[in-house]
Amino acid sequence: MLTGSCLCRAVSYEVDATIEGIAHCHCETCRKTHGAAFSSIAPVPRDRLRWVRGEHLLSSYESSPGKLRRFCSRCGSQIVAERPGHSHLMLRLGCLDTPITAARQWHIWRSDGATWYDPADVHPELPEGLPQR
Repeated sequence: MLTGSCLCRAVSYEVDATIEGIAHCHCETCRKTHGAAFSSIAPVPRDRLRWVRGEHLLSSYESSPGKLRRFCSRCGSQIVAERPGHSHLMLRLGCLDTPITAARQWHIWRSDGATWYDPADVHPELPEGLPQR
């Protein structure tokens, strides 16, 4: 069972599914929507997702024809993307509360990638914020 919630915790969900693979999407729309170099996503069956709290707080934006991005209207956290009539939703993994691992991962839409980030570059990893000067 996967659980997740938005930043303000007003919206939460459960998904009775496992994550088979993760895509890190670098398309311009994902970058702008998330304000980041990429968005990490995974498909989950639509009929396996249950809204536990705050479904009435979800807003949506049609970012491209037929694709709706659902987000918390209070804090703006992106929760899922969907195409009505499709059997799967794209779960935005940044809102997961359940730890997961996935052996299969891909960086997609690198043709749209931010010029300042390359997933092939190795950078220092810090356990918490930037060091004090």
